[in-house]
Amino acid sequence: MREADRGRTRWGLVAAPVLVLGLLIVGLALWAHSDEEEPRAGAAATVPCAEALAFGAAGRPATAGTGDCAVQRGIDIAYTAVLRMPREDVRGWLRETYPDAPEPRTGGGSCGALCLDVTHENGLPGTAEAHVVQVRVEYVNAETALVRFSAFTM
Repeated sequence: MREADRGRTRWGLVAAPVLVLGLLIVGLALWAHSDEEEPRAGAAATVPCAEALAFGAAGRPATAGTGDCAVQRGIDIAYTAVLRMPREDVRGWLRETYPDAPEPRTGGGSCGALCLDVTHENGLPGTAEAHVVQVRVEYVNAETALVRFSAFTM
């Protein structure tokens, strides 16, 4: 083999892996940015309230107004729903949704007007994908309640 051919062969051996590595890096960067509509792990994304409530084996209260609902995915999954509904319907909806759960607690602090914490050990239906459901109720006025529903895995 001539001296000139040997030099080209060495450069060819070095250039090929560098080119392949460069293409892999560019391809990975393009792939990472191609799914921008998917939220990154840990980022909250808006979801239909029926989906958020179903994760905790709950149905949308018939008298509830339009709500704000979201999911946050990471190691665990957490759904939240914030709904407004008539105050008089809240306890009935909770009893109907979680018939085997303890009675909602009352009294201020972080609880608000009503609190309910439900797990599979104390009344969460087997159909729930969540491990825990927490409901916090605040009374907005004499007729309206703000219901904060969260269902999550641990």
